[in-house]
Amino acid sequence: MVERRPLIAGNWKMNFDHLRSIAFVQKLAWTLKDAKYSAGQVEVAVFPPFTDIRSVQTTIESDRMEFAFGAQDLSPHDSGAHTGDISGEFLAKLGCTYVIVGHSERRMDHHEDDELVAAKTRAALLHGLVPVVCVGETTEDREAHGASAVPVAQLRVVLESIAKDSDIVVAYEPVWAIGSGQAATPKEAQEVCSALREEIAAVMGNDAAERTRVLYGGSVKSQNIASFMREADVDGALVGGASLDVDEFSRIVQFPKHIIA
Repeated sequence: MVERRPLIAGNWKMNFDHLRSIAFVQKLAWTLKDAKYSAGQVEVAVFPPFTDIRSVQTTIESDRMEFAFGAQDLSPHDSGAHTGDISGEFLAKLGCTYVIVGHSERRMDHHEDDELVAAKTRAALLHGLVPVVCVGETTEDREAHGASAVPVAQLRVVLESIAKDSDIVVAYEPVWAIGSGQAATPKEAQEVCSALREEIAAVMGNDAAERTRVLYGGSVKSQNIASFMREADVDGALVGGASLDVDEFSRIVQFPKHIIA
């Protein structure tokens, strides 16, 4: 069995200017160093706004911090007359490792559908970025179809459009839990994450299912992260609001200290 390194990803959304971003990653590095954080045990990635990426890149690389970073979105296009779009090529040249695609806020606020999310996933892969593909159900979806039907269907559209050896991360984010303070239970998260992994196996093969990390996102905090990480098919977390508090985020990263074998 492939051992999947946990990934704790902080999605800053539309918060922090470049000065606050620099201060955040510096303090996070100091805090985790004092806590004897090991990058080999848990991978940390931050997702600043576009305008902060260069500042975060310079700070991380100049201070040799053991963090990855990425963007919160990208264009499905490589270049051309697409005002306001940011291409995967630009993000790759800035040193991004990851890019989020299909976040529920993009799906709702910008009416992004599954086909557009799939196109953005392909654009990310084309430029060597690892897409963090977000899927999740609303309360109405859950009541009508059950917890996993909509997330699995959303993921299927993406998987069927990419090569079987593609390197992706999947993030399950129940829409009803985001920013609500009401997280899914660990068992609920496991149920859907397991179904997503089964879908990866069905479309891309067992090897892909074994190596692909599946994250949970939705009101994650230091008090509940360990309980999620005990589940077999939860490989990390996509953290929203709690990622804006450096002390809280550092406690989330240190979840292995709170898991009793």
